Amino acid sequence: MSLSIGIVGLPNVGKSTLFNALTKNRVLAANYPFATIEPNVGVVNVPDERINKLSEISGSAKTIPASCTFVDIAGIVKGASEGAGLGNKFLSHIRENNVIVQVVRAFENDDIVHVEGHIDPKRDIDIIRTELCLADINSAQNRIAKLEKEVKTEPKLIATLNELKRAEQLLDNSELISEHDEIDMELIKDLQLLTAKKFIYVFNIDENDLGNEESKAKLAELVAPSPSVFLSAETEAQLMDLEPAEARELLESMGQKESGLNALIHLGYETLGFISYFTSGEQESRAWTIRKGTLAPQAAGVIHGDFEKNFIRAEVVDYDSFVAGNGWQGAQEAGKSRLEGKDYEFQNGDVTVFRHT
Repeated sequence: MSLSIGIVGLPNVGKSTLFNALTKNRVLAANYPFATIEPNVGVVNVPDERINKLSEISGSAKTIPASCTFVDIAGIVKGASEGAGLGNKFLSHIRENNVIVQVVRAFENDDIVHVEGHIDPKRDIDIIRTELCLADINSAQNRIAKLEKEVKTEPKLIATLNELKRAEQLLDNSELISEHDEIDMELIKDLQLLTAKKFIYVFNIDENDLGNEESKAKLAELVAPSPSVFLSAETEAQLMDLEPAEARELLESMGQKESGLNALIHLGYETLGFISYFTSGEQESRAWTIRKGTLAPQAAGVIHGDFEKNFIRAEVVDYDSFVAGNGWQGAQEAGKSRLEGKDYEFQNGDVTVFRHT
């Protein structure tokens, strides 16, 4: 399991610049629409200093952080759901990701043209939302037409049909399905509706506005209750070329605790309810991604299916106790190690060894 983020937005809002900074790649970031035709894909490490500390304590030969996949999807324009621009080809790429990040331009720059002529974050948000809703309406209506025939011979499908009709009503009002808990997604998940995915909004603002809390609050209100991140894509690109110490110094000079990109990854984890647990020894220290509430056998299954199938128990130490004990032996001698069975719910930061047949 890993975090997969699709980056969407209108052309020329800073998506590719952001993607370059995220992945330290040099994809084309040009001042014209559709500079990105096929999606660019990059895999980056999830920022987590804990894994480095565990590796240091265990003297691990390898350190393997959790990973996050970013997909830079070509700019979506008004009418994409009906074939405008590159149309539904763009929208199909989004279905493969578990979080959608919309980059919204909120900076002024006369040298970078805006596809709609001028800066208006609310309008841009509405355009993307409308196109995703229209694409989903098409998918829902096609399935509804099919189900209305099938329920005549298979009455058990009526629940799915009713749920799709409820979803269609929300979409007709340009509402994101992900913001409505009353929809039973289990019944309609096979449609992979775009608006059923979690949304995060990234406001690409001017560097001078990073500390403007009043301005950021107004922008955040535009997308509430969806979460939002504020960054300057150009500043993130500068940070990419700096040594870690220099990057920290630049961030501190702007009153920022971490880069906007790190904040985005952490928010992605939080939005999806992801946490990390660790395995640590001489061979390697590694972070594993699971959802909150995952029980021990299923956590073991993330490593290998046989671990889940043949699970006996897990030896678990919380991260702080592992560090305080300077490793397994110290934690065990301090009485901080415990054996957990099949009903144990893994916690963020657990360090573990699985026992299986």
